[in-house]
Amino acid sequence: MRILVHDYSGHPFQAELSRELSGRGHEVTHSWCAAHVSGRGRLAAEPGESIRFDPIGVGEKIDKLSFGRRLVQELRFGGQLIRQVRRLRPDVVLAGNVPIPMLVVVTAWLWVTRVRWVLWHQDVQGIAVRSFAGEKLHPVFRLVAVLIAAGERWACRRAAGIVVISDAFLDVHRGWGTADKTVVIPNWAPIDEIVPTERLNPFSREHGLDSVKTLVYSGTLGLKHNPELLVGLAREVLDAGIDLHLCVVSEGPAMDVIAQEAARLAVPVTLLPFQPYERLPEVLGSGDVLVVLLEKSAGAFSVPSKTLSYLCAGRPVLGLMPAENLAATLIDSVGGCVLPPEESSLAKAGDWVRRVLEDRELADRVGAASRELAEREFALAGCADRFEALLATASS
Repeated sequence: MRILVHDYSGHPFQAELSRELSGRGHEVTHSWCAAHVSGRGRLAAEPGESIRFDPIGVGEKIDKLSFGRRLVQELRFGGQLIRQVRRLRPDVVLAGNVPIPMLVVVTAWLWVTRVRWVLWHQDVQGIAVRSFAGEKLHPVFRLVAVLIAAGERWACRRAAGIVVISDAFLDVHRGWGTADKTVVIPNWAPIDEIVPTERLNPFSREHGLDSVKTLVYSGTLGLKHNPELLVGLAREVLDAGIDLHLCVVSEGPAMDVIAQEAARLAVPVTLLPFQPYERLPEVLGSGDVLVVLLEKSAGAFSVPSKTLSYLCAGRPVLGLMPAENLAATLIDSVGGCVLPPEESSLAKAGDWVRRVLEDRELADRVGAASRELAEREFALAGCADRFEALLATASS
């Protein structure tokens, strides 16, 4: 098959799937949006690989704070993806993490030209925006949420197949009349690329994290997160008499929020931009505890991929997130800590972090269990088998 995989975010495990499909003899092009700022995977072909990597949005950066400009950009990126499809003439397209305005444009063109495609449904964006509209956004966004939900439903009805990442999505697709072509394939992380490293490593030494206990957050910080919780958590641990440092690896306006809150609460903090993917094991390995944030309104429909990377790294994980989220279930199953993403949780969260930092045996046990779960659940072959079969069916 000629397969075009477009993962808007450029995340690691989607690129790993593309490589696996290419290794099985398929002609694969992996596409992503270079204008979207996020932690990325290995997005360049290595010697001996036949896979092609071909980004859109090169030379641009998404303006997340300007709705109008962002909408125009996403529509234009839709046009770029359409031109990519026209040039490559794939038998089937696999698309994931695509913003709804862009997805609607691309879906319309694929529908008219009868190009078969599969949606990799990573987040129910209509539900997410509707939740945020009542809490964080201007009332006009309630209308936007309605339009996004309608566009998302319309696109799903025209896909040849749909992959969702947890059972929580199934009720949504039953309501949309698309459940009969929907399968559940949970996300994973590349266990051969994100491996446990020594606590003292080049990254920790380079940034002065080798001689102090460290909380690490690495990943996007946006509407689904409350970055001030990171600083409040660190302050709780410091108040317990532990010398602690907070390290946040991300980009965007939330970094300014963290810097201001850290200054206010006198929390030592290191703020860094996204690091090269090959350094991610060192970044995660430099943390004594790794932290996940997810707002309550995100519910069960957003599984933070950073959680899966954290588990691969073999470190204790604290999740300030909804308990019904699939990632929360994974963290809890290995002895990690899951608490509601609220300020009222910080005392309990700080107490758990303190116990982990003071009990090396506990930390090692939770970290080992995390890695064991990753090795057991994130094996690529089975997932690739299911994607390969689904794409073959969709293309016929």
